Amino acid sequence: MTKQYRKCVGMMILNSENKILVGRRLDHPSGYWQMPQGGIDDNEKPEEAVWREMMEEIGTNNADLHKISSQWINYEIPEETLKHLPWGKTYIGQTQKWFIFNFTGNDEDINVETQNPEFSEWKWIEHLELIENAVPFKRKVYETVLTEFEETFK
Repeated sequence: MTKQYRKCVGMMILNSENKILVGRRLDHPSGYWQMPQGGIDDNEKPEEAVWREMMEEIGTNNADLHKISSQWINYEIPEETLKHLPWGKTYIGQTQKWFIFNFTGNDEDINVETQNPEFSEWKWIEHLELIENAVPFKRKVYETVLTEFEETFK
């Protein structure tokens, strides 16, 4: 059996200043930041999964969908990280459909202390800071997403 990529959604959430929401992962001691993301359940459409994951990761879905990526983006996860993931023995990485949102709530609406928290903290960053703040194995994904959505930042 060939190991596959786990189907997943990613979300770029922008505030009124066009800054991107990122969180610091609880399960990774690196100190890197990432945009919210999560797996697609069986029989779930990506468009359904992204709204569910938004609630699960940041405690709100006060956002308007702006754009959906035209592509699925694959990335492999290092073996050292995979062995700490519940699905790490099944998959070699993730394939992600990305969504860009305009946040319509207030900062107080964002709560990363959800039922199953993934982030220890969150912040807004400029799009030019995204790559350097990301864990190295996700940087190519973020470059691809920023390139596809570059009109948003002009």
